[in-house]
Amino acid sequence: MKFGTKAIHAGIEPDPATGAIMTPIYQTSTYVQSSPGDHKGYEYSRTHNPTRTALQNNLAALENGKHGICFSSGLGAIDAVIKLFNPGDEIISTNDLYGGTYRLFTKVYERYGIKFKFVPMSDPTSIADHITEKTRMIWVETPTNPMMNIIDIAAVAKLGKGNKIIVAVDNTFASPYLQNPLDLGADIVMHSVTKYLGGHSDVVMGALVVNDDELAEKLVFIQNASGATPGPQDCFLVIRGIKTLHLRMERHSQNGKTIAAYLKNHPKVDKVYWPGFEDHPNHAIAKKQMRDYGGMISFTLVGNKEADARKVMESFHLFALAESLGGVESLCGHPASMTHASIPKEEREKVGLVESLIRLSVGVEDAEDLKNDLANALEKI
Repeated sequence: MKFGTKAIHAGIEPDPATGAIMTPIYQTSTYVQSSPGDHKGYEYSRTHNPTRTALQNNLAALENGKHGICFSSGLGAIDAVIKLFNPGDEIISTNDLYGGTYRLFTKVYERYGIKFKFVPMSDPTSIADHITEKTRMIWVETPTNPMMNIIDIAAVAKLGKGNKIIVAVDNTFASPYLQNPLDLGADIVMHSVTKYLGGHSDVVMGALVVNDDELAEKLVFIQNASGATPGPQDCFLVIRGIKTLHLRMERHSQNGKTIAAYLKNHPKVDKVYWPGFEDHPNHAIAKKQMRDYGGMISFTLVGNKEADARKVMESFHLFALAESLGGVESLCGHPASMTHASIPKEEREKVGLVESLIRLSVGVEDAEDLKNDLANALEKI
């Protein structure tokens, strides 16, 4: 079954009671039992909910996995993954990653004795130097947020399997339409469902997809025991959003290519980070493991002044200045003061996240209108 067909049909069945083609919103906290323990598969909505079940099955199918597990946010999903480990365990993470993930690792779980090593992963062979007998997981984000660095998932997965280490991939920037880490050997795929999967800036949710039954059992236990589960209304909205995921991602990618090329030729723009450029670091890897290059772009300004970056963002009319990404509308952000403010400045600048860097989430509007918006804003500096 092709992706577009799976997005609409996989895991989704007509309502058995009414034949409704759309999965109903089962807005209930509990379920009637005919006798203690004698029920229809549902007891309490933190543990199971029919709307959530449909979404989890759909997400698993999109990532070519067996088990989908939904959480109330992307960080809730990451939190569940880290709860697989014990004090003294070590986790190797890419050094260029979402600030919220970095904050969770360093400000929450380091206190409980889990050690995190943040290393460049553009060359996966360098990861081997940091593996010890205590290493339990390698955390990959590709393309990375916001520098758009590309990490070779298959190479990292091979390294993980050779050392019996779990490999988890944050696939938020790519979405299942552009990249499927499980097919490349990863053990866990994580999504901030809030972004491209939901696609309409109206839901906060996270998800994990795995193939291994034992790993799934552990994560489902944590999902229920810790309780960071999404409600049925949010699950319904994501089911609806996914039905157009393939259409939206095609347009995001088309617009991304147009806007990246425009920025690269603009005299006031210094560097443009977009994995579709042939001179982008590890472009060959992106070409191999992605179907297209998406609508996420970061760029810096000539002179590298934060004041100029602020002026540009304040001057946009279509690119809304806001947190998040992946919605149908175009957004812009200033990672140094917004999404990545929790990362120390010296660490940010090591990976190129400088003060003038602007991150764009290119939406599905008309590309000419977006180019004009950029042109007008850049004229202000």
